[in-house]
Amino acid sequence: MTNWNTEELIKADKQFVWHPFTDMREWCAAEHEPLVLVEGRGALLRDSRGREYIDGNSSIWTNIHGHNHPHINAAIRRQLDRVAHTSFLGFTNPAAIELAQAIVSLFPDSSLSRVFFSDDGSTGIEVALRIADQYWRLRQSRKHRFIAFRNGYHGDTAGAASLGAAAMFQFASPHWNFPAIQIPNMKALEALAPAEIGNIAAVVIEPLIQGAAGMRLWPPGTLPAVREWCSRTDTLMIVDEVMTGFGRTGRMFAVEHEGVNPDIMVMAKGLSGGYLPIAITLTSEELFSVFDGSVAEGKALAYGHSYTANALGCAAAKASLEVFENEGVLEALQPKIQHLSSALAGLEKVPAVREVRQCGFIAGIEIEESPEITRPSLAATVCIEARRHGLLTRPIGNVIVLMPPLCITIAELTKAVEAIHASIAEVWRRHSSGTREDAEEVTA
Repeated sequence: MTNWNTEELIKADKQFVWHPFTDMREWCAAEHEPLVLVEGRGALLRDSRGREYIDGNSSIWTNIHGHNHPHINAAIRRQLDRVAHTSFLGFTNPAAIELAQAIVSLFPDSSLSRVFFSDDGSTGIEVALRIADQYWRLRQSRKHRFIAFRNGYHGDTAGAASLGAAAMFQFASPHWNFPAIQIPNMKALEALAPAEIGNIAAVVIEPLIQGAAGMRLWPPGTLPAVREWCSRTDTLMIVDEVMTGFGRTGRMFAVEHEGVNPDIMVMAKGLSGGYLPIAITLTSEELFSVFDGSVAEGKALAYGHSYTANALGCAAAKASLEVFENEGVLEALQPKIQHLSSALAGLEKVPAVREVRQCGFIAGIEIEESPEITRPSLAATVCIEARRHGLLTRPIGNVIVLMPPLCITIAELTKAVEAIHASIAEVWRRHSSGTREDAEEVTA
């Protein structure tokens, strides 16, 4: 193991780095010591002081097969020996071609057949909105507005954020966004007036479960209902599989659970196995066929990034798909999902826990907030405490997320849930003003 100078690394970080979604005043405080993560193997991470942790949120929901997977490592090295990156504007490369073909083969014939590459989930959604907007303009339609569901999260770029994140994090700008409205549920969608429906270009939804909303599950049948509404009203359906894709729900994609074929699908995060930033926006051939001319004619999609279809990212993603097949990942996942359900059941009666939600290998443990709790975010405190028990994860509001790599062992999974249980007990004991008997019941 390499010897790291942790103090110098932290000093330099606090002096030069700006972290996302972070109170930098607290981060840079002298008493705060960030974890410096330096190594990983399988479902485990190690920090610069040699402490080991279970990666309980898959490095922000990206890692699928574990860190340092030999097959993905080898694929990246082979590609690196050829070329790391070449332009995709006016050129192509074998890694991108092979990945596109492999992705399309995962879907039924005559459904999703065209791959547009970008960098991450936000830009993948951005592409989807651009495609939908331009599609209707090319068809001489007045459809230009987008519908997203309340508390949905689809990314932080300007267009993607207009679907919900801007309101969620209070940073909406009136000067640059797509015209979008948020609705709470299917009932609200059905209640839209005909005049409103005539302006709707697309409906965007996270299938089965809303991630940043706190792992909120959709009622069964929601996805087919949205599909039926979109088909009936001649509206495009965009499915955001950025979080749910690649086995997270127990199947390769969440739409498979309810047999839905969207017009556009976005995938990122786990696409490369958690190795490199890459995203795909998939469309139907029907959509693609409308873009049948040049940029000068206004018929080509005038959008792209410098690192579109980066060869290293494509090689990692193709290798990740091969791991699914070679190692029978989805088959091996099913008993782990059942074990996770059993383990989480032990948390449901803990006084500090309001609700436990699970969708496949995704879990959210909502912590009770009350006037008796002295800190505003009990879940965040629980996640910090969990580090002492060898677990790394991050909360969403007052929900503790558990979404480990699919390769995690049963023993590691048990340890992860036990770490959450013990951490809730400790934090509740410190910060609750309830009775001694309540605290003892939590720790029993």
